Amino acid sequence: MKNNPILPVPAALPAVSPETLASTAAAAVRDILEEAASANTTRSYTSALRYWAAWFYGRFGQSLTLPVPEAAVVQFIVDHVARRTREGLQWELPTPLDTDLVAAGVKQKHGPLTLATVGHRVAVLSAVHRLKKLANPCDGQAVRHLLSRARRAAVKRGERPAKKTAITRTELEAMVVTCDDSLEGVRDRALLYFAFASGGRRRSEVADADLADLTVIGPNEYVYRLERSKTQQAGPRPADTPDKPVVGVAGAALTTWLARSGLTDGPIFRRLWKQRLGPRLSPAAIAQIVQRRAALASLKGSFGGHSLRSGFVTEGARQGVALPALMAMTNHRSVGSVIGYFQAGGVAQNPAAHLLDQPGMDEPNDAGASPAP
Repeated sequence: MKNNPILPVPAALPAVSPETLASTAAAAVRDILEEAASANTTRSYTSALRYWAAWFYGRFGQSLTLPVPEAAVVQFIVDHVARRTREGLQWELPTPLDTDLVAAGVKQKHGPLTLATVGHRVAVLSAVHRLKKLANPCDGQAVRHLLSRARRAAVKRGERPAKKTAITRTELEAMVVTCDDSLEGVRDRALLYFAFASGGRRRSEVADADLADLTVIGPNEYVYRLERSKTQQAGPRPADTPDKPVVGVAGAALTTWLARSGLTDGPIFRRLWKQRLGPRLSPAAIAQIVQRRAALASLKGSFGGHSLRSGFVTEGARQGVALPALMAMTNHRSVGSVIGYFQAGGVAQNPAAHLLDQPGMDEPNDAGASPAP
């Protein structure tokens, strides 16, 4: 074969064994995965694996090693998932071990775990086995069948996934009223409006919001470029609309916050230390601000960071905004994940709900019966 006339002939590479190359590649893969993972994902996986290790040691008296036997995964499920018996709901986690897990700080409270938590921890263990290319006990027929039946049993008992109460326009306006003209009040007002008006941003997205991605397009009008989100760790996809408008009252609130804080670069929403600016707010702090303002407004429900996201879609449906337009703002990847909020918001506007409101329908008389023909 002739040498490439453009590229120089490369120098001979040093001889390296395939085993060494595989080891080096494996280390590089770990570095890439660790760097790409979001902070929330890393914390979630770390917490789940800490629990697996503590439970495994307490249950079997030995350290957790991979691969985990399929029987151990089955035991984990029955230890933590409640089931109905003649004596009431029961689970298999021994009380002394339950007490030790709570005392060690790896378990929040005594009793069974939610089915969602069990499913997540099994999924984390499964991911670890896949990454290490080990036989995966979580793919076993017994595990998959047991989880499937547990989900079906939970539905029959009337259990539903816990969802945060949606913050629609009515709730948002009530919460904003609680924000005074102090620096904290100005910040919280801008934060609430920004999170809602820019498309129902997740709390992690609000925490990551940076002035470098904010563009002024007019008086009290901005465009925020969402470069990364929970479902877009590698940045916007070609079909996405990363530019999110922040206008109207939301834009005015943001202008006031930037003027009062004097911020010109870095994180938009920050901690306050005796009226001094600190580092960026954490996602947990965002949720706490939402909960605090909801409590000050005397709102009833279970509120959190996700309340603004679900409320944005719900309010949009109530006002007749088309689903594709809402999804362009929220960056939801699938219709299935957003349709529940959309349907809840627009259910009263469904034309099929007003079939009896058509002209010509008989009106009931005062006694509650239709008038005589």
